[in-house]
Amino acid sequence: MSQLAVLKAIFLIIPLVLLAFMVLPWRWLWRIPAGIVLGTAAAFALSAFMPNWLDYLVSFSIMASIYAILSLGLNSQWGYNGHLDFGVAGFFAVGAFTSALFITAPPSGLMAQYAHQAFGLDAPFLLGVIAAGVVSGVVGYLVALPVLRLRTDFLAIATLGIAEIIRLVFQNERWLVNGPQPLSGIPRPLACLFDHPICGWLPQSVVAALAPMQPRDYVYLYLVITVLMLAAVYIVLETAVRSPWGRALRAVRDEESSAAMNGKHVAALRVQSFVLGAVVIGIGGAFYASYMVTIDYSHFEPLFATFIVWMMLMLGGSGNNKGAILGAFAIWGVWSGTAFVTDALQSTLSTIAPEIASRTAFLRWTFVGLLLVAIVVYRPQGILKEKKMVSGFLKKN
Repeated sequence: MSQLAVLKAIFLIIPLVLLAFMVLPWRWLWRIPAGIVLGTAAAFALSAFMPNWLDYLVSFSIMASIYAILSLGLNSQWGYNGHLDFGVAGFFAVGAFTSALFITAPPSGLMAQYAHQAFGLDAPFLLGVIAAGVVSGVVGYLVALPVLRLRTDFLAIATLGIAEIIRLVFQNERWLVNGPQPLSGIPRPLACLFDHPICGWLPQSVVAALAPMQPRDYVYLYLVITVLMLAAVYIVLETAVRSPWGRALRAVRDEESSAAMNGKHVAALRVQSFVLGAVVIGIGGAFYASYMVTIDYSHFEPLFATFIVWMMLMLGGSGNNKGAILGAFAIWGVWSGTAFVTDALQSTLSTIAPEIASRTAFLRWTFVGLLLVAIVVYRPQGILKEKKMVSGFLKKN
């Protein structure tokens, strides 16, 4: 293997080891060493035997991981407390644009005549992620106070409308985030590791080791950063849902009146779960903004940024955090795979029926819609159904 292939394999070790930890069913005494061995072996095998597909798989995994964070946020709202939130796109946009404003520098010189933004702090990426979560949480709290008085379809309509209002604000208020024009130049964390010259603060030994890596190979590092955040969000949510607070959320979801009679503050719990989901979705938006480098209001259409996340959660399993992650990767795989199908159909039909060939892109949504129908009919609980027993110390019947 070349030095470049070895470096790519090293970057893949952490995501694959974490994947092994999640998939392997054994106790942690055996899962940790087995996961490290299997993850390391898989990383070097992929780098050695699939070099032409590796860059695509890494880019696919980054987007799937970002959507997995969004799916986990929605799961904390719908899966554990029953909020029919159709406003995912709104919190997604708030997180993305907030992070972009915090980590970009204000436009200067000639660029200041064409690019407009409310402020630019040129802050570190981590501060941008924190700000995205906090601002999304504040917006979620302000939305939750009046909106959570509604139920089911009325709540869905209200949150969908609020998400569209948020998108239109970003579209029309040019002073805020450049209005209908893209907000570009969003920095990526540690991107200097792949620049030439490389980061000046690195030891010479590290500089020599990373020398074969090109700027296009940055996605390998970003995959590591994204997967680590996904793992952190998963651990926090899994710990929360197994706590007394998480059990109270489920009680409110399943039988609100009984929960209230047992002394649970139903209104407060509903607001808390909604805000928690908004925070997680905002964090996903921050990672999306830095990965895309350039964003605008069109990235946050409700059809693409809300309903595809619902598809991911419904397929994976509502009320199951592992299912939320699995569904994100599965649906993003379907969405990405259908792009090849529609491209092939378009090239085939372009000479036969050009009026149909121009509409083949809509077939992607047809495939996703058919999959949704199949889920509702044949597997309404999802691939991984919710685990009702949240404590491993309870005796099994």
